[in-house]
Amino acid sequence: MKIFISQLFDKERLITRLIASAGYSAILFVLLIFYFLISEGLPALGEVSLHSLLGTRWYPIEEYYGLLPLISGSLMVTLGATAIAMPIGIGTAVFIAEVAPRWAREILKPLVEVLGGLPSVVLGLIGFLILSPALRVNLNLATGLTAFTGSLLLAAISIPTIISVAEDALDSVPRSYRDAALALGATEWQTIWRVTLPAARSGVLTAGMLGVGRAIGETMTVMMVTGNAPVLANSLRMLFMPARTMTATIAAEMGEVARGSVHYHVLFLIGIGLFMISLVVNVTASAVVFRQRKRSERILS
Repeated sequence: MKIFISQLFDKERLITRLIASAGYSAILFVLLIFYFLISEGLPALGEVSLHSLLGTRWYPIEEYYGLLPLISGSLMVTLGATAIAMPIGIGTAVFIAEVAPRWAREILKPLVEVLGGLPSVVLGLIGFLILSPALRVNLNLATGLTAFTGSLLLAAISIPTIISVAEDALDSVPRSYRDAALALGATEWQTIWRVTLPAARSGVLTAGMLGVGRAIGETMTVMMVTGNAPVLANSLRMLFMPARTMTATIAAEMGEVARGSVHYHVLFLIGIGLFMISLVVNVTASAVVFRQRKRSERILS
């Protein structure tokens, strides 16, 4: 019996160590990726002047490496997608969690998961063949391949993520909160707006952050429907003109550059920028969740 218990403890200790190793390996992989980006991207700072990197023209064939058109294109498409996806995603999550009957929830939740699993290239094809021509005709544009088209498709990609995370956060709010609000005379909408949403604020904010992170990192869709024109976005009118994002630039040009060239190193420098943006978004989301959890524990205590 003692031998059996000893063997059992040894197996549990081994499994515990394997799980811990898997967790630490995730951190190691992130550090290795960051080291690779740094080693390949930092040489660009010594090969290209800062004035050139902050230029407004991207044309590597003639050694123009201005990053501002790519940065502005990414910001314009991402912010447009966020402005569309956030209200729709959070509103749909509220409907599923608080308003929809049970039979509707059982249909909508799996449907949202299926939409979240659609390959981005499929949405890109839909945007290229259907959405882009429709926008060109209805908005009387010179071309339908614009930043606005990319924003619409990125919003469609981000919405399932926002809905899933926000709905889980709303569903985790104790039922007693709602019952107490209704007992005090609040309407169903007042209960949702003033009780349920504030209680699930950290999860809803996390959903928004994850949606933004998904939009920033998307490549194939924006490369297919934004027109890929590296033009500096200096007004709102540029939303309805072709643009190019940082991710699309890397995907379109990395396969054609010579390893170790200036162009090659600048593309990796763009990758460092994307890595840092994603890191900031995820760290901010984690900080918001941690702060809200601490506040909730302090209130309950």
